Amino acid sequence: MSDRFRTCAILFAFLLWCAAGATSYAQTDSVASHSKGNTVTKHASGAFDVKLTPQPDNVGDPAIGRMSIDKQFHGDLEGSSKGQMLAHMTSVKGSAGYVAVEKVSGTLGGRRGTFVLQHNATMDRGTPQLNIVVVPDSGTDQLVGLKGTMNIIITDGKHSYDFEYTLPDAQ
Repeated sequence: MSDRFRTCAILFAFLLWCAAGATSYAQTDSVASHSKGNTVTKHASGAFDVKLTPQPDNVGDPAIGRMSIDKQFHGDLEGSSKGQMLAHMTSVKGSAGYVAVEKVSGTLGGRRGTFVLQHNATMDRGTPQLNIVVVPDSGTDQLVGLKGTMNIIITDGKHSYDFEYTLPDAQ
């Protein structure tokens, strides 16, 4: 098994473990919202399908795994995303990290557009920490001004998201 393939396989296992361990709340099935000034705070959830594909990197360090992301979102966010991920496992068991950027295109709470999610995750000797945020000013069309954080939930191998976000009032 090549170092790059091994790193990508470990990365995939890390992502599943980190996402499952980083969330400890129950998923909700409804959208909750409240207004504050010119913004509306909402809570969206639903399922998603993800395909991670190992990618070649002929110029980088072979110990750093690279993968493409291809997702299909369902529920309060209907759409798809494409992105890239980099990860590294250390020589200490249970310690690793990954970063990723994915561009989402679809409809969120009835509003259409695109936005970018930035992932930052670490596992420190088995303790996971996951942070996924909307890149500031990345929203387009009806999602201009979008801000928010997303959590990934994995239960019995099924992926879902929990997304708390704000949007300026529709005009």
